[in-house]
Amino acid sequence: MAAVYAVGVGPGDPELLTRKAERILRSVDVILAPVSNPSDASVALGTIREFIDESRQEIIVHQFPMTSNQALLIPAWQGAAELIATHAEAGRSVAFITIGDPLFYSTFIYLQRLLREQWPQIPIEIIPGISSINAAAAEAALPLVEGDEKMVVIPATAGIERIKAALETYETVVLLKVKPLFGAIIQLLRTTGREQRTVFVERVGSPRQKVLTDFGEIAAHSPDYLSLLIIKSAP
Repeated sequence: MAAVYAVGVGPGDPELLTRKAERILRSVDVILAPVSNPSDASVALGTIREFIDESRQEIIVHQFPMTSNQALLIPAWQGAAELIATHAEAGRSVAFITIGDPLFYSTFIYLQRLLREQWPQIPIEIIPGISSINAAAAEAALPLVEGDEKMVVIPATAGIERIKAALETYETVVLLKVKPLFGAIIQLLRTTGREQRTVFVERVGSPRQKVLTDFGEIAAHSPDYLSLLIIKSAP
């Protein structure tokens, strides 16, 4: 029985992988990389290319649909879990790679539940990774929280009312997946006077990285899916 590793590969910069993540990735027999669309390249796989040997290791790209429809997601999760379990039970170590961290808005959370429920004998080790939030704050040189400040992380898809309530309660609000509601979020920031304390970061750690601090530029931008906003209260 071989082990299964959930490896956080960070936001996209290979130099932000931990030494442990690199060691595990070089050693495993199988690497499973997620994609949301079969025609898209895996960001996680692209991040680790220099650390793996495709002549020795088996690379599997598995689709997880970008949807909230459980009828589509559950079969994808189950199929991936079965694939991982089959290799592990055959004595082949498996690394499931994910951008950011495996336990922070990651597909691996669902796979972990299935593996522990259906294959409890398979050992699982989780290798943490740097989240896009930490990387974005570093690129913008923006402290996330200090002293007694509080921070909340919200997927923007939670809705404008929840975002508005968070802005009233927390000194730092981080919004993920901002693309679907970007226009409404920009309007909310204008009406709440947060224009001067907002940072937009897109594709952090990749060659396509964009960091915007001017609110006019932020408002005029058409965001990528992999983008976020860090919003601070008045000093």
